[in-house]
Amino acid sequence: MKIELQPVGYVHSSRASPRDDHWDQESVHIQLAGVYGAEALEGLQDFSHVEILFLMDQVPPEKVETGARHPRNRTDWPRVGIFSQRGKNRPNRLGLTVCSIVKIDGTRLHVKGLDAIDKTPVLDIKPWVQEFAPRGELRQPGWISELMREYW
Repeated sequence: MKIELQPVGYVHSSRASPRDDHWDQESVHIQLAGVYGAEALEGLQDFSHVEILFLMDQVPPEKVETGARHPRNRTDWPRVGIFSQRGKNRPNRLGLTVCSIVKIDGTRLHVKGLDAIDKTPVLDIKPWVQEFAPRGELRQPGWISELMREYW
């Protein structure tokens, strides 16, 4: 099966290269691709957050992980499978982040908290809807909380 996707826009970020942590310090907007006009973002201003699905296209295919590893190569954290972490070297190289909407300016969506670097292709933009939030009690291992401490 072949799947073809076209970017709906591109990230414009003050961060040009991948590195961990402090993503909230970046100035970021998504510029819609030319086939989309401002009407594609109409009504989005009524939401506080969006989900951004993007392609981590600068991860070389030979760096993609399919098994288990220590997150960030920290041997004091457990070895876990690629689907038990949110690292960039994942199959299909897809990223998904919930961001706050700062403002909408024509075909530009300004956001805060997008962990994608400059020129990253955006595959989809969806409003964050409270009813899609997890239901029931949440749990996660302590190592991920430690990893995320400086992330934003």
